[in-house]
Amino acid sequence: MSLYGLWIFAAVYFLAVALPGPGVAAVIARAMGRGTQGAVAFIAGFLVGDLVWFICAATGLAALAQTAHSLFLVARYAGAAYLLYLAWRLWTAPPQPLDEVADLAGGERPLQLFLGSLTLTLANPKPMIFFLALLPTVVKLETLTFVGFVEIALTISIVLPLVLGGYVLVAASARRFFRSARAVRNLNRGTGAALAGAAVVVATR
Repeated sequence: MSLYGLWIFAAVYFLAVALPGPGVAAVIARAMGRGTQGAVAFIAGFLVGDLVWFICAATGLAALAQTAHSLFLVARYAGAAYLLYLAWRLWTAPPQPLDEVADLAGGERPLQLFLGSLTLTLANPKPMIFFLALLPTVVKLETLTFVGFVEIALTISIVLPLVLGGYVLVAASARRFFRSARAVRNLNRGTGAALAGAAVVVATR
């Protein structure tokens, strides 16, 4: 794959990841409510999910993926349910000042966070549309070599963590301004409502 073609893919993929959607909303809301703890596992689930969609598109499994309606319906509702679970945890979190309380995300294990974001990615319409519909217009999949496949996979593995990690750092920094119990309660409930809204988007699209 030419360097120019790889840069084009990287630019288009960057925009696809950075544009607001249920995944970005989940990352921002979780970082606002819980800080950076667990962010690596959470982002890893999004990364693996995008790699799965890329493999489906690159290996000719796109048609099979599109016809597996029942499987993706289950994934969609599982992803929505996970967002609602996160929303519930934030909404019911004790309104203690952030500088006086241990991070409540400690009860969420890395594997739980990984599987939750992976399920959300597999159910999210945005990556589905990009990899199954838009990717073939950017990359000539029928002539893609193994080296080109690896180059794109590495690009995905670099771009997505950088973009979502940036969202996490910005949201976690903004979180530090909330010190009083009332402000924390409002923050938790606001981010919980955002996650609930993202769950509705996932479930109804």
